[in-house]
Amino acid sequence: MSSDSEPQVQVIDSGVNHKKLALIKGKGTAFAVLWPGNGARFRTMQILQMEAGDETIDLRHPHDCVYYVSNGAGQVRDLSSGAAQDLIEGSIVHIDARDGYRIEAGADGMRMVGGPVPADPELYASLTAEFAQ
Repeated sequence: MSSDSEPQVQVIDSGVNHKKLALIKGKGTAFAVLWPGNGARFRTMQILQMEAGDETIDLRHPHDCVYYVSNGAGQVRDLSSGAAQDLIEGSIVHIDARDGYRIEAGADGMRMVGGPVPADPELYASLTAEFAQ
């Protein structure tokens, strides 16, 4: 989508044509739903479905990041200080640009929706190569 094109409205089904991201250590999964490969320019959205005890890889993005906890509970950990903040269903997490963090699922697992704003090219590097083929 070029910057000269007219804005388009799209309805994206998160259960179809999503791209798996290697973000979860454990049995859970992470999928890119809204990302530059399907036309997103100003916002991204991932679904992180984490099982009990799962955690994300250590993450850091050039821009801010926002997640919403839609199910379950866990923690978000600041990689600089080691401090953790509890998350419950309904929590919204804002992470400042360049802050390192890790998301850790609780005993019942956790489902989150969100991601960097705008897109973090490193997060989608493997998908961009796949998308270009």
